[in-house]
Amino acid sequence: MASRLNPYITFAGDARQAMEFYKEVLGGTLTLNTYGEYGQQDTPMADKIMHGMLETPSGFTLMGADTPTGDHKPGNNFSVSLSGDDDAELRGYWEKLSAGASVAVPLEKQMWGDVFGMCTDRFGITWMVNIAGQGG
Repeated sequence: MASRLNPYITFAGDARQAMEFYKEVLGGTLTLNTYGEYGQQDTPMADKIMHGMLETPSGFTLMGADTPTGDHKPGNNFSVSLSGDDDAELRGYWEKLSAGASVAVPLEKQMWGDVFGMCTDRFGITWMVNIAGQGG
């Protein structure tokens, strides 16, 4: 397998719900492993996600996990970017991600010529969608 770069998001207990939501949005295969499956059956984290990975038909990979209680440090120092030139596909993702979200930048043509939007979804994750302009 070739090397790949993808986001890995930590959650404060709702990783299962978040990763299932992203599977609804992006499609693909979701693998979720709990702390209980890895020797922590008798802990408060037993049913929480130790590692989750979503692999989509478009080649996206998104990983996530719940952090042990007290270790979660929420922040706005990252975002997830979806980009390409398939207008219909990217608009479809935008419609689902932005539903019930806080939209910082509406999905529309920007000064650099691409259609771009940015929102923070109901799990507090910031998403950027960029649809490359046609022609030059």
